Amino acid sequence: MASTSAGAQAGNVIFGAFMPQGWKMELAGIDGAEAKWAAAVAIAQHAEELGYDSIWVYDHVHNVPRPSHEAVFECWTTMAAISQRTSRIRLGQMVGCNSYRQPSLLAKITSTVDVISGGRLDWGIGAGWYENEYRGYGYEFPTAKDRIGMLRETVEIVRSMWTNPETTYDGQHYQLRRANCDPKPVQTPHPPIWIGGGGEQGPAGPSTDVADRFRQEHREFAPELQRLRSVADRLEQMSGPEAIRELETVRVFLAERLPRHEEEEEAAVYPIVASLMGGEDPMSSMSRAHIEISHLGRIFQQLLEDLPPEGPSPDDLLDLRRVLYGLHAILRLHFAQEEEAYAWLSSGEPVPVG
Repeated sequence: MASTSAGAQAGNVIFGAFMPQGWKMELAGIDGAEAKWAAAVAIAQHAEELGYDSIWVYDHVHNVPRPSHEAVFECWTTMAAISQRTSRIRLGQMVGCNSYRQPSLLAKITSTVDVISGGRLDWGIGAGWYENEYRGYGYEFPTAKDRIGMLRETVEIVRSMWTNPETTYDGQHYQLRRANCDPKPVQTPHPPIWIGGGGEQGPAGPSTDVADRFRQEHREFAPELQRLRSVADRLEQMSGPEAIRELETVRVFLAERLPRHEEEEEAAVYPIVASLMGGEDPMSSMSRAHIEISHLGRIFQQLLEDLPPEGPSPDDLLDLRRVLYGLHAILRLHFAQEEEAYAWLSSGEPVPVG
């Protein structure tokens, strides 16, 4: 994912969390729509209390892996509501589907959310991929090439409407005449823009084989991600020796299996996707994610090396849990981003991981 935010360009490590929204059936065990919403709000507020930098939502309307008649709270109404139940944490979308809203209306929505949140919006936008939703809601599902072209025009339109008194635009996909967008966003020069990327669907053959190989590794990593989260959740209840054993298991995954996977993947997959997308470095955001994962892995390794023989102290436990939660969050996000690229290469749909 590419970002225009200063923090991302500076290479600072920030921590965000998804709030439960229903897309991955995470609210299915709660009875009643109001109770589901109350749980979602409580977790968003707890993330703010814990010091997370940002809270994120998806922009989907059907459950995955298949529509299941379970609640999925809509992206932008959720953003507006959460902006009034929190005060500090930033608000992002991972990522908005460009096809679901006209860019002029999206400029108005995002500007309004930035104002009512006190300048806390991170705008996430992508070309869209979930064909089931397009068909179900009556949206046309253009080719990947056209969806990417529409995404490019949307970003140009929204930035113009955020920053200019009026916008007239004559593009291949969108045309505007003297469009106004008031109030303007609070943030200057404008809110950060996060652009979700993938590549055009590639032909069957080597690209498909490579994508399928790494998708299978992602499936094999799913239990490891669950273990990582489980260890973080249970760490304070473990005895010293038990904690050291569990942490060593996590270390083997983070220090041996995962780096080998990431190195091979960057060498094999990224050139293929980059060649389909074009541009100087269209996969740079995934490469930056590798750097952040490696950085957190080194911090984890150092914390382990510094542990006393009798086991971690309360301060050690706090530091370890923070790093493990950070790794779990960024790995889930990173794997989901890569799954989108694999889907274009192999003509399949992304597989939820973690």
